[in-house]
Amino acid sequence: MLLPGMVWLVMFSIVPMFGILMAFQDFNPGAGLLKSEWVGLENFKYMFQLNDSKTVIVNTFIIAIGKIVLNLLIPLIFAILLNELRSMRYKKLVQTVVYLPHFLSWVIMSTIVIGIFGYYGVVNTVFGMFGFDPKLFMADAGIFRQLIIGTDVWKEFGFNAIIYLAALTGINLNLYEAAAIDGANRWQLIRHVTLPALSTTVVLLGVLSLGNVLNAGFDQVYNLYNPLVYSTGDILDTWVYRLGLQNLQFSLATAAGLFKSVISFVLIFISYRLAYRYADYTVF
Repeated sequence: MLLPGMVWLVMFSIVPMFGILMAFQDFNPGAGLLKSEWVGLENFKYMFQLNDSKTVIVNTFIIAIGKIVLNLLIPLIFAILLNELRSMRYKKLVQTVVYLPHFLSWVIMSTIVIGIFGYYGVVNTVFGMFGFDPKLFMADAGIFRQLIIGTDVWKEFGFNAIIYLAALTGINLNLYEAAAIDGANRWQLIRHVTLPALSTTVVLLGVLSLGNVLNAGFDQVYNLYNPLVYSTGDILDTWVYRLGLQNLQFSLATAAGLFKSVISFVLIFISYRLAYRYADYTVF
């Protein structure tokens, strides 16, 4: 029973790991992986001397942290507001509508985003109706990070709210009734009953998300960015892609990818330790 799974694991997860040797070589496709010159850590030293590496690391951290923070807060606020609705039909309609973007790929979502913020998009059309000149939102490095973070939150906040909605169903209704008898209004019920009950879930999701600090979203950025916004929108994944597949610098791209993987592994280890300590959460 386990044989197909083990074969798949070996073929697609273990065998490709030998490719990380390129990070320590001056890889020559003609010589192959075993006969290319061994250069040790030279690729890593060269990578950190490049100005581009510092830029993409900073961009990756800013975009990823922005996504993590807002993807914690916006779904939490949305779930609480949705929970306050009394009409089940309207609640289900809202849930269905906000879930839909999650199931669309960034290839489709990027087309929608460009249709909204492009030069001939909806926003510029509305601006034109009020006499404003059209603006190149997609080519403005000053707002590209906000655009990336905002559209990611728009795509995922409905789906991310599922966890909070599930946690809300576990709150003892007697707590609300007791607080209401004591004179608490709707805001005080949220503040003194709902938010404390959700605090453990928020801490757990926040801690576990630390492992994704270097995952700023290759699909999204690759489909939306352009050379005019590289200074604020280029991230580690897109930089590795351009180095390896467009500039054919295989060794440097592998070194950058390996650097990201090692840092991500350390962050995941730390996040699980913190999750166990503060939320009593374990995988095994």
